[in-house]
Amino acid sequence: MYAPLSNLIDALSLGVIWGFETTSSEKGGSVKQMESSKGKRRHFCKTVIPVRGCSFFILVAILIGGGWLAPPPAAAGEAIINCDAHNGICTQSSGDLSVSLEISPRPVKAMQDLVFRVTLKGTVPASHPHIDLGMPAMKMGPNQVVLKPIGPGTYEGTGVIVRCKSGKRTWFANVVVPDAGEVKFIFDVIY
Repeated sequence: MYAPLSNLIDALSLGVIWGFETTSSEKGGSVKQMESSKGKRRHFCKTVIPVRGCSFFILVAILIGGGWLAPPPAAAGEAIINCDAHNGICTQSSGDLSVSLEISPRPVKAMQDLVFRVTLKGTVPASHPHIDLGMPAMKMGPNQVVLKPIGPGTYEGTGVIVRCKSGKRTWFANVVVPDAGEVKFIFDVIY
């Protein structure tokens, strides 16, 4: 945990941040004054509510106000997964062209030969499509899958998704269809 936050939590749980401590009593707790570092007594408050209980609610308010408990916003350049490649075929459209992508074997794992099958419906391209593999928001060297026709509108090729040193597992397969456009499938892989 972040050190200043940890120190704040410790201070709140002990009631030190306000300069008082709790003692047990039959009515649920009481508050005693603590001496400051200069030996003078401070008077802050007296209450029957245990300080630890108050400290918890004050800590939650501080964390919510500071945004520490709110879900983090999507990082700039972070891609949204639009393909569940582990469970089957993904399909997207670009104009009047429908592009389907299937990656096997499943689940999709890094550092093994993968078969990429692309099926096109709609405009027939003048030349064969290809796939550019990469990671969102990360510049990488070329990793292209050459696709060869295996039937009408269906192309297949093999490629490897490498293991990223950063530990990130989100990849994309950008299917480029000459003279028709391109479609980007974003998916997770297993390391």
